[in-house]
Amino acid sequence: QVQIVESGGGLVQSGGSLTLSCECSGFTMENYVIGWFRQAPGKEREAVSSISATGKSQYYPGTALGRFIITRDNVLKKIYLRMNDLTSEDTGIYYCAAGRGIKDSDVVPQRNYYDYWGQGTRVTVST
Repeated sequence: QVQIVESGGGLVQSGGSLTLSCECSGFTMENYVIGWFRQAPGKEREAVSSISATGKSQYYPGTALGRFIITRDNVLKKIYLRMNDLTSEDTGIYYCAAGRGIKDSDVVPQRNYYDYWGQGTRVTVST
C-alpha cells in the first residue's frame, strides 16, 4: 500500500524557517521524482520544489529559489524541504508527491505528472 506522509508544518513568524519532512512507503522511492506542492487559500496547487530520483537535480520556481532547499534520503525513504525567510505568501497546505522517473533531468513541476500524493501539512506564516 502506497503511503506518503508529510510532517513538520506549523505556525511560524515571518522571516522564520521551517523544515518539512515526507516519508514514503509502499513503492520504490528511488525510481521516483518527488515534488513539494503548496496550495494557498483560494489558489491552485503549485510546485515549490522537486528533486530527481538520485537527488542530483532540483527544481525551484522563482518564488522559492534561494530560500527553499529540497533533499532526499533514499535509504530512509524520506524527503525534506527546508524553508527559510518565510513570508505570508508561503502560507498554505504543503503536499508531497511522487511521480515515476529515474533520469536526473526528471525534475517536473507539473502537477499532473505525479501519481501519489500525501494528505498535506499546514504551514501558517504570521506577520
